[in-house]
Order: sequence, then structure tokens, then C-alpha cells
Amino acid sequence: MHSEFELIARYFTPAPPGPEAGVALGVGDDCTLLAPTPGRRLAVSVDTSVAGVHFPDEAPAEAIGHRALAVSLSDLAAMGARARWCLMALTLPEADDAWLEGFSRGFRALCEASGTALVGGDVTRGATAIGVTVMGEVDPRVALTRGGARAGDLIAVTGTLGGGAGGLALWQRGERDPAHPLLVRYLRPQPRLAAGEALLGLATAAIDVSDGLMADLGHVLEASGVGAELDLDALPLAEGLVAALGEEPARQAALGGGDDYELLLTLPAERLDEARGRLAALDLPLTAIGRITETPGVVGGETGAPGGWQHFQGLPDRGGPP
Repeated sequence: MHSEFELIARYFTPAPPGPEAGVALGVGDDCTLLAPTPGRRLAVSVDTSVAGVHFPDEAPAEAIGHRALAVSLSDLAAMGARARWCLMALTLPEADDAWLEGFSRGFRALCEASGTALVGGDVTRGATAIGVTVMGEVDPRVALTRGGARAGDLIAVTGTLGGGAGGLALWQRGERDPAHPLLVRYLRPQPRLAAGEALLGLATAAIDVSDGLMADLGHVLEASGVGAELDLDALPLAEGLVAALGEEPARQAALGGGDDYELLLTLPAERLDEARGRLAALDLPLTAIGRITETPGVVGGETGAPGGWQHFQGLPDRGGPP
């Protein structure tokens, strides 16, 4: 039986980072000491992933490790912040070496891909849950927030929508092909960090689509004091979504399903082509799906789509049974 200190040493103690990582003191002490870049501000966010709620209990451990970090990094992407560091608190009912090896492999791989250094954390015994705190840096003069949308701005989204909800639906039907595009979207979402940075200076507001397009758009509208007109025919649906769910359920998944982790943003119409050009370099499409209006509320979204994921509201769990 491993102690929590042995687990940390074996699975969650990376090699000491170089000075360019901004880590003066990393894993192994009571605190980590970080050195932010002069002139930048820290962007900090935390997310908790709970087995049976945010991911299926029987999901591959490597995918769980990737996903736990990805959903937190997505918040940094929405602000246009560059990822730097993370802390991870892991709660498990038992120390399963095979599971821990897969989990840590998925977590570490995304750390490396995103330039994020794991600088501390905790391991405890209990029901499976993963808490990840991420820290990034951003120029405060151009940081993206939810409150900058202006009447006349276009509403746009990166990538495609509905893949997260479609993947969950297929998982609940018994689909287990790890290469299925919808399962990939659900189990291994990609935080749009490079896109967030590319949109600095162009987007007027942004949020990541974690709880569903309608719910997350609502947060932007409320923070900005504006309304919206949507063109539902313009929604970019994920590959294979209509074939898996049918046309109308696919659109409902895009509007209210959540777990897409694309960026929803607003920007002046005259900057759309420039924004698309910047994202084309990342092989990422940008689709205009509506316009910001002065009048509060949403026109064009009356399709019966759910208002998005909310805890404590009696909605089906993301990772549990349908």
C-alpha cells in the first residue's frame, strides 16, 4: 500500500523545470514559489471533476487525466491567457498503480503540450474527484472578459459544437471506440489556448463553451448588458453529430449540451476576416452565428434547447446514466 507521499513522488513529481518556467521552488515543499513575467497579470481558475458527474467512472484513466486539466485550461483560453502553472488535488478510493499510471500519463502529456508546469498538489483517499487549479499570464490591457460585448458586434464560435454532448450520448449507448470523433471530443477536449491568445486585440468579449452555448452566451449578455440575435442555421455542428443523433437533437446538443470547450466570442464585423486569418494558422475555423443587440434577451434561440448544465438543478449527470 502506497502512502500519499509515495504516490506524489512516483506519479506527480516532474523533473525540476528550467528557469524559463518561472518556478523558483516546485513540488516537494509546503508551497511553490513562482515568478510571473513582469508587466503581466496572473489569471487563475479552478475546476473540480467528479466521477459519475463530469466523466464516466469507467472512462479510460489517461482520458480522465487529460480531461481534468483540459477543462481548467479552457478557462485560461477564454481570457486569452498563456498557461504557465497548475496545482492538482486528487482523491481516490484506492491506490491502483495501473490507473494512476494512465491518469498521470494523460495529465503530463497535456501539461507538456500546453506549456503548463505542475508545481504542487495533494493526494487523499475518498470518492474519486480531481481538483485542478491553473495559472496563466495575460497583458491586463487586452485580457478578454465576459463584459466587453457591444451592440453591433458579431457573435462567433471556434471549431464545432455539440461534440461533447454527442460523445456522452454515444457513451451512454455503449460506444467505446476510442477513435470515434464524438468520443474524442467528449473524453479528450482540446482547450483553445492558442486561439485565445490569437484573438487578443480583436475579440471584445469571450467565454469557453463548457455549460452549453445558450447558457454561456447568457453569461456574456448579462455581463455586457446587451442582447443577441442568433442564426441557428449557421451553427457549426461536430463531425458525425447529425448521423449519431438526428438533425434536431444534434442542434439541441449544439445549443445546450455543453462540454465543447470551444471559444464563444464577440468582435466587430470588420475584424472577422482578420480573426479568421489568425485562426487559420492554427487550422481552426471561426463561424459567425449571430449579432449583439442593444435589447436584452435572445432572438432566434427559441428551439426548446435546455439552458445548459447547472449543478443542484436535477439535470442528468454528464458522466452518469442517461
